[in-house]
Amino acid sequence: MSSSSYSTRLTPDPWLRIAVLTSGRLLVAAGLVLILTLDLDAKIRAASCFVCVVAARHELLRIERGFASLAAVRLSSAGEIAVLNNDQEWLPVTLQTGSVVLRNFAWLRLQAANGDNFVELLHGNARQSQEWRRLQVIWRHFGALP
Repeated sequence: MSSSSYSTRLTPDPWLRIAVLTSGRLLVAAGLVLILTLDLDAKIRAASCFVCVVAARHELLRIERGFASLAAVRLSSAGEIAVLNNDQEWLPVTLQTGSVVLRNFAWLRLQAANGDNFVELLHGNARQSQEWRRLQVIWRHFGALP
């Protein structure tokens, strides 16, 4: 296998998607509690809560849309990244700042050419999954790419 064809294909875990959305909603609730406990005028607290809810709703809907339209992620050793959409088409995306790959978890922030954003929390074990092992190897070399 040549290095140009060395790639990995990862599929998202539905339970991790639920965990991401649930934690987002819980953090919004915690933020609202914090706002309500501030020593401010009631109108300012109400306006702050409204802004918090609107911003959070927008962000959570964006994440849900990304979840609904992403079936898999493919990373190659050449630095090419693509997502598989619902039409079974691989769309090229770019890796955004804030993406991180750890030993057993990966948080990927991706953006398509049309402006669509995707976030994915992935889980794997290099000892049990060849695809996860490939992700680990590819990720180590991303820093060396131009």
